[in-house]
Amino acid sequence: MSDTTITNIDLKGRTPPSFIAVEGPIGVGKTTLAKKLAASFNYQTLLEDAEENPFLEKFYRNREQAALATQLFFLFQRAQKIQDLRQTDIFEPVRVADFLIEKDPLFARINLETDEYLLYEKVYERLTIDAPRPDLVIYLQASTDILLSRIESRGIPHEQAIERDYLERLNEVYSEFFLYYDGAPLLIVNASEIDLANDETDYTHLVDYLLDIRSGRHYFNPTFFG
Repeated sequence: MSDTTITNIDLKGRTPPSFIAVEGPIGVGKTTLAKKLAASFNYQTLLEDAEENPFLEKFYRNREQAALATQLFFLFQRAQKIQDLRQTDIFEPVRVADFLIEKDPLFARINLETDEYLLYEKVYERLTIDAPRPDLVIYLQASTDILLSRIESRGIPHEQAIERDYLERLNEVYSEFFLYYDGAPLLIVNASEIDLANDETDYTHLVDYLLDIRSGRHYFNPTFFG
């Protein structure tokens, strides 16, 4: 259960998706949204815990030198969390995750050398067999300027070294990935002009919208509710 303040949501007789995965680039607010959804639905969270990665600070200082170790640690960590999920109650997981395991290769593609990526691919293929399918994937989009601003605001020291060019490349590969993604119902959210962390109206509108999604691709633009 998340320690985020619970927002009262009128479900209107609707049942939330049992397993929700929230995705998006660094700084877009995926972990914050995952925790808020978990609090609202009384779900457990499945979080990637980036602060546990001992290579992450080195990665932001020197990406080439620490990229492979950083990437493999995250891959093993995420695969272990999914394995733990499968060993509990796979049929009714009622969880919100702040990662989608199928997205993991995106970072590898832009950070690893060719030989490193080939090694990563072999490990990835072995570890991601039978990953459970989410009932809903939420993809949070935001401009590079917004991401930079939010990264600066949250003040995590090692993140302050993240470069604009790197965030722009991340945004590109995320957009390409979700352009073709069909592994689960997908909700694409324009998060550039939305404050899901602090604006309860924005958050309530989003939850009300997602409760009706059962299949297909959907778009949530907060300006429609302004």
